[in-house]
Amino acid sequence: MKLHWKTLALFFSLSASSLSIAQRVDNMVFNPSFEEYTLCPERIDAKGVMNGVDAWWQPTAGSSDYFNVCSGRDCAVPRNKMGVQTARTGVAYCGIYCSQASYREYLQTQLKSPLLPGHRYRVSFYVSLAEKSPHAIATIGAMLTSQRLSDSTWDVLMHRESVDYGDNQSQLISVYYKPQVVNDKDRVLDDMKSWTLVSGDFVADGGELFLTIGNFNSFNNSTVVETNAANAVLQGAYYYIDDVSVVPTEPMGFTGLGDTIAMEVGDVVSMWDVFFATGESDVLPQSYVELHRLIDLLQAHPTMCIELRGHTDNSGTREFNQRLSEARAQAVVEYLVAHGVERSRLSASGYGESMPIDSNDTPEGRSRNRRVEYLIVHE
Repeated sequence: MKLHWKTLALFFSLSASSLSIAQRVDNMVFNPSFEEYTLCPERIDAKGVMNGVDAWWQPTAGSSDYFNVCSGRDCAVPRNKMGVQTARTGVAYCGIYCSQASYREYLQTQLKSPLLPGHRYRVSFYVSLAEKSPHAIATIGAMLTSQRLSDSTWDVLMHRESVDYGDNQSQLISVYYKPQVVNDKDRVLDDMKSWTLVSGDFVADGGELFLTIGNFNSFNNSTVVETNAANAVLQGAYYYIDDVSVVPTEPMGFTGLGDTIAMEVGDVVSMWDVFFATGESDVLPQSYVELHRLIDLLQAHPTMCIELRGHTDNSGTREFNQRLSEARAQAVVEYLVAHGVERSRLSASGYGESMPIDSNDTPEGRSRNRRVEYLIVHE
């Protein structure tokens, strides 16, 4: 017997009871108050990577931070290295550095589904200035894009494009992004005691799927003011972030879920948005949406059993690639088990570089060969 479901991610997050003609989607942000996590934060690291909180990550080399009551001194709630603040909701929040001449930190996540063209949405989040900040700013905002924003630098996140003028002449052009929602320039966010709402409405172009929060303005256009903080240890403005939401401002009609695909025992599905650090097997937070689609699928089909299969490109030795592929497949199994899937329904195998689906002679081909997929072994 074949299984039938829709191709769009929205299907996996909707129960049968929610497929109404006049459905209303609530918050489109996964883990909006940062309560779900896989690693308890240990310390503030100027060159670290925020990888412990589910569904959220840093899109640049700027080291965003995660705070939780489970942590020690540096990243605890309410008292931590940056000051004292209780979580607005639950027991956790994140933190980003938002000023200085160029150094910035940002938070990024993937929404539950793409925004619909012509529809109005409200984006909101709460901020609190850390007590050890000698400065405050105004221009914290939220940018919604159809593609992930990313940069390998610590600088202001900008659109960078190489313009080719011919005759081996080219120039890198950097342009400031214009986020759809930005706090007013005349409203300095200087409250260290409580949480301040940043909110705004906009009409979607359609297809926006990634949300990035931070200061996209230059230092001179950020309304930087001194705070007279007695115990300042920073060089600029550091903000705690909590309770992020993206919601439609009016009920939206059900628009359909795309084409139907028939799947059955023996079919293999590649999960292109499962990510690992280079040469490592820890599942990165950017994988959250893809993995939770699979979790929703397994919950909808409680007798289904799958084999997770890891693959690599041909970089490195065969022995290393074999071990890495096995470890990555097993890491996905452990993630699924940690989120409620019975271990007896899962198995893991690694195939190293032995089953490429594209050429290893190009970066694009190698990227496709580095993948995790699942094989349906039982319906």
